[in-house]
Amino acid sequence: MGKGALALLVHGGTENWSPRRWKTRFDEVCRNRPVLLLPDASFDPAAVHYAAVWKPQPGELAAFPHLRVIFNLGAGVDALMADKSLPDVPLVRVAVSDLTARMTEYVVLHVLMHHRQELYLRESQREKRWAPKSQWAAGAVTVGIMGLGTLGADAAEVLRRIGFRVVGWSRSPKRIDGVECFHGEALLEPFLRQTDILVCLLPLTPETRHVLGRNLFAKLNRTSPIGAPVLINAGRGGLQNEADILQCLDDGTLGAASLDVYATEPLPTDSPFWSHPKVVLTPHNAADTDADEISKYVAQQIERFEAGGALENIVDRGRGY
Repeated sequence: MGKGALALLVHGGTENWSPRRWKTRFDEVCRNRPVLLLPDASFDPAAVHYAAVWKPQPGELAAFPHLRVIFNLGAGVDALMADKSLPDVPLVRVAVSDLTARMTEYVVLHVLMHHRQELYLRESQREKRWAPKSQWAAGAVTVGIMGLGTLGADAAEVLRRIGFRVVGWSRSPKRIDGVECFHGEALLEPFLRQTDILVCLLPLTPETRHVLGRNLFAKLNRTSPIGAPVLINAGRGGLQNEADILQCLDDGTLGAASLDVYATEPLPTDSPFWSHPKVVLTPHNAADTDADEISKYVAQQIERFEAGGALENIVDRGRGY
């Protein structure tokens, strides 16, 4: 086969994750390399040196004896990390400017939505009620971002430029100009105590599963002009305790929530989130991956790797991200 083949294992269900769409893009950027869209009974598993995947089935990747690198087509790698048979080769996560910009758009949109009282204003519109409330300035609101990787850091910088006070929390120390950064379990509560709008962009690991629950929400600031604190989760569905979120919205521990991810996706039609008056729901499209940009990113990484260069954005399997 000449150059080692690239296998595509894409299990989506939405237009953006159409396997054929990804195959077309990879064919364009890997002109001198076979690109195999699996399942394909005609190929030799030993010829596959690279795999570009989205939610592959457990055990699928173990079928390639000469696999050299796995490229995850989305930002989160928790589905891959759950595969106990995952080959012991570098696992590379996506980090491209397109994905980062899209996530920042989502975060800024939803922070502004809650800051500018859009839920109340849209309700007023439906009821034909002219009853504006006093609007506070952005500087009166503190946005706390959990997760200060590439996505969180970019969102923090844009929110700060708009005028919000921004604080951040991460597992390990980070430094962002103009943003007060906290890290580690000991500094989680001080971070929460001053947060009015909580934005969660954490990876899903055993330590972060269900972290978004009542115990955490109860520590958020309750004296800001927006009233009860707001949750925005565009990280992973497994981060949130959904029963706690609903109960906290109902009893006032939370004032509102924007949710892009869920424990079960697609979100079941009987989920209370669909019709809850305090929930802004989006269908896991906060940072929809662009096939053009990602395919170029993977092709460039492979070429550099084969020329003896280092791979970028390798997942630390010990940490899970």
